[in-house]
Amino acid sequence: MQALLDAVLSIESDLDLPKILRRITEAACRLTGARYGALGVIDPDGSGLSDFIHVGMEEAVVEKIGDPPVGEGILGVLILDPRPLRSADLTAHPDACGFPPGHPPMRSFLGVPLAVRGEVFGNLYLTDKQGAAGFSAEDESLVVALAAAAGIAVNNSHMQLRLGALRLAEERERIARDLHDSVIQRLFATGLSLQSVIPGIADPGVRGRLEEAVSSLDDTIREVRTTIFALEPPSVANGAIRSQVLRVCAEAAESLGSEPEVRFVGAVDRQVTPAIATQLLPTLREALSNVVRHSGAGHAEVELSVGDEVRLRVTDDGSGPEMEADGPEQRGRGLANMAGRAAALGGSMTLSAGREGGAELVWEVPLEPR
Repeated sequence: MQALLDAVLSIESDLDLPKILRRITEAACRLTGARYGALGVIDPDGSGLSDFIHVGMEEAVVEKIGDPPVGEGILGVLILDPRPLRSADLTAHPDACGFPPGHPPMRSFLGVPLAVRGEVFGNLYLTDKQGAAGFSAEDESLVVALAAAAGIAVNNSHMQLRLGALRLAEERERIARDLHDSVIQRLFATGLSLQSVIPGIADPGVRGRLEEAVSSLDDTIREVRTTIFALEPPSVANGAIRSQVLRVCAEAAESLGSEPEVRFVGAVDRQVTPAIATQLLPTLREALSNVVRHSGAGHAEVELSVGDEVRLRVTDDGSGPEMEADGPEQRGRGLANMAGRAAALGGSMTLSAGREGGAELVWEVPLEPR
């Protein structure tokens, strides 16, 4: 009982889930005298193991074995029937499926489910009882008691993670609120004040610099608003379009020679619906592919903005659209696909020469279907 108490205290001394799972496994081995121990975390659909923590086996042996178990054979028995299971020879069990090459031999076996708030979270697997032919009923009782305490520790860890996420979300919302209520309002007031004095300035140079300052303030306000939207938690249903756009651009970096510069304007994660994202992402891939194949550009810029419409703008520093006729069939099909995706949502697509050279593709669709 003292050993069990010590094991429980060692588990509850940490709130980091990976460390807790390893401590549980190590404690179970100490309590029962098992040479090898493992804890398999059951995957969300309850059909296999999503994670496998093991102790007692040298790393060189683990590397030689290869991929960890996924819950087949006798390990899977506890997944289907979560009750304690003891066997003097696991290789003789009717559900045994053997060991992979390089795996050390194992005979005696004790398996115990680990439940968290009434639901099975994982299973403890112990093998090769040292100093005895097999695990005893007392061993089983000790590990069942340990698993009950471990379930509480795992639940506490989950609660701490949720509490930490809640605190982070609250802090992000506070920062977003302060930016909106204080910073943006001051910038806006400063811009209005500058605009009010511009008409009375006689010197064209001074007037021009003031106009540039006002324009810069407008850009800053838009960037701060974009930051505010980024701080707000995105809608799960909308699938975080920011991260998906960044992923597509990162994929194009190797072919392009540099990663495209990306800019977001507005609440893209909240307002770009899954239906729009389904058409927007392939359009972005096609647009960047065209930059690589036809323009000879070394740099591209991507801007995704949300206002009355969702607007995707892709520019490059290449030869311009008039030189992209080297592959007319491929180019025509790609442009037709992008235009078709916009039209399917009631929008449009245009390809034109950029203001400073290169090409500019603009893909626009309404927030609501027309």
